[in-house]
Amino acid sequence: MFGLLGVQNKFYIFEFKLRFNYNHNMFKYYSKYAPYLFLLPAVVLLVIFFFIPFFQTLGLSFLDYSSNLYNPEFVGISNYINLLHSPIFYKVLWNTFLYLIGAVPILVIFPLFLAILINQKIRGVTLYKILIYLPVIVSIVVAAIAFKWLYADQGILNYVITSLGFEPVGWLTDPKFAIWSVIIVTIWKGIGYYMIIYLAALMSVPNELYEACDIDGAGFLTKHLTVTIPHIMPTIALVSTISSISAMKVFAEIYVMTKGGPLNSSKTIVYYIYERAFENLDLGFASAMAVILLIIVMIFSLINILCFERKKYEI
Repeated sequence: MFGLLGVQNKFYIFEFKLRFNYNHNMFKYYSKYAPYLFLLPAVVLLVIFFFIPFFQTLGLSFLDYSSNLYNPEFVGISNYINLLHSPIFYKVLWNTFLYLIGAVPILVIFPLFLAILINQKIRGVTLYKILIYLPVIVSIVVAAIAFKWLYADQGILNYVITSLGFEPVGWLTDPKFAIWSVIIVTIWKGIGYYMIIYLAALMSVPNELYEACDIDGAGFLTKHLTVTIPHIMPTIALVSTISSISAMKVFAEIYVMTKGGPLNSSKTIVYYIYERAFENLDLGFASAMAVILLIIVMIFSLINILCFERKKYEI
């Protein structure tokens, strides 16, 4: 009987070791491939919504749809050559650069200033957050229409200007003012969004550092230059990159307010792509511009990352 119990115990021990080894091997297997399983949904979305459309656009850029929409002709790099010889392309490229210069610095600096102020212990801070963030939830089309009425020749702005004894301004009809008037809409719409991003970053800055600055007698400006900005530099890089990309692919404001006019003064590269693709049905030329735009966006994104986070990539 005791011998039978010993054999049974040995069997249970063997079964336990077998199950342990099986579970251990399965754990090693899952721990090895689990990260790839978590990445799989993102990879699938990237392939469907980025890589496949990109290669389709790249293929379209080598075709000529101007003569026959249903049977395009393969023309190689002719669309890129025509693009580089087009004066309108350089005009819209310059307008896009002006949009970038006019909008991005304000959208990077001013929301940070507001976030620092709102992060202080002041009365009614929730109300201030709501009022500043309110333009973000307004549809860009609604905002553009509202500003178009504001900028009209008989609009509120010109009424105030003429009441003060000045000549009315063609905010959307004068080539000198058109693009800057549209830039103001983009800035008004984006300030609250980037302020919320900065507020989230400010919560990660340790309060002990601010207390140490107060003990040392540091002023408001010195405290934030030496503590806040170095700690949230990755967030500043993020805001700079996102706002740069948004400025380079602006479309809705231009479409609603100016249609690229007057005299192409407010026409940006994305609106020009839309115009050539869907109004002129020149899909090959428009696709070539889209590829050029992607390259420009990638270059600006790389410059932003290297400028703000170069220490992270130093060897």
